[in-house]
Amino acid sequence: MQRFTLPKSTRLCSTDAVGRLFDRDAAHGVVAYPLRAVWRENRERSRGEALQFMITIPKKKLRHAVDRVTMRRRVREAYRLARRTYQDMLPDNERIDLAFIYLGDKLTSYHVIERSVHKILSRVCRMPDIAKPESHE
Repeated sequence: MQRFTLPKSTRLCSTDAVGRLFDRDAAHGVVAYPLRAVWRENRERSRGEALQFMITIPKKKLRHAVDRVTMRRRVREAYRLARRTYQDMLPDNERIDLAFIYLGDKLTSYHVIERSVHKILSRVCRMPDIAKPESHE
């Protein structure tokens, strides 16, 4: 039976990795409203899960901490349930850092968040093959 846990190794915690993730030159992005995702391939990371993620809910969008926590939980739960499916699509040596950024200005239902997470993960897990330069020999 498959366990749907979300261990510490799936979280993007490194300050350097987060800084490189938000570098405009190296990162890719996609919007699936109400979420925006920024991701990049991280060749320096050798340990941990193939997909490491972080969630950002801006205080400017949701003023109350209770609302930010609720949305963070909804995004985390949708990611927790979907990640195994998409993580298996990645090659063994592929390491991706991913950030979910909430764009909405009010609470959104879990089902909408879940659809957005699936759209984002399907795009992210296909992107490394598209982004690799072709060899012209």
